Amino acid sequence: MSAYLAPIAYALFLWWFATGAILFLDGLPRRTYGFSMAGATVMLVAGLVGIAWTGTQAGVSAVYGAFTSALAIWAFVEMSFLMGFVTGTRTRPCHAHCSGLAHMGHAIGAIIWHELLIVAAAAVIALLTWGAGNQVGFWTFMILWGMRASAKLNLHFGVRNLGESLLPPHLAYLKSFLRKRSMNAFFPVSITISTTIATAMGLALVEATDAAEIAGTMLLLTLLVLAIVEHWFLVLPLPVDAIWNWSRFGVGATQLGAKAPVAPVKIHVE
Repeated sequence: MSAYLAPIAYALFLWWFATGAILFLDGLPRRTYGFSMAGATVMLVAGLVGIAWTGTQAGVSAVYGAFTSALAIWAFVEMSFLMGFVTGTRTRPCHAHCSGLAHMGHAIGAIIWHELLIVAAAAVIALLTWGAGNQVGFWTFMILWGMRASAKLNLHFGVRNLGESLLPPHLAYLKSFLRKRSMNAFFPVSITISTTIATAMGLALVEATDAAEIAGTMLLLTLLVLAIVEHWFLVLPLPVDAIWNWSRFGVGATQLGAKAPVAPVKIHVE
């Protein structure tokens, strides 16, 4: 039983703690961002080295190492965006009447460099793991990328919980690309596809007998299920942000240290 429970506990803890740690660092005064990104860069290098090394290794420890390395790389990508180092060509909000393809184009422009950074990171990971026996690191990153892209689309099309309180003041303009609705047509599609993949992984897990294969599949499945749960949080009437309340000290520090108030941005509501 521990062969199944240990990967679940590990993935759950890393998901919860890493997200909270990034939110905490992002909530600190902007003068600290250089130090935070320096640390994130060290993690990026360590993650790439870890991906390359674990890809050629067998065993449970190599599986955990690959999973952790991929998350370290993803943390760098997320921090570079949330701290405003790698965002997009557009750094101003859309006006209230902007809609349709033009609105989506503006939204893409606001995050285009970030998206290209993810593509570049995925390409490097694919090269480092090409033909390797341990593909857990590659698939960890792909799950994070795919489910984050799905979440971004759902936020743009409209959901109940936008999570706008988690956006730092310097990214407040991104709120204009979010729409508050109870549901959108893309949400059932994204949930159906991801749940189908999770089900297939669960069925494959039943057939697994090797300890490393069980650990790797369980880590990936847990990560995917957590991402699916996060998707449901977007539409359910629950105060989901409370999960990371412990990280809010940093947010308070930013607000107290801000030199000027941030102009309010109108969110599209239906």
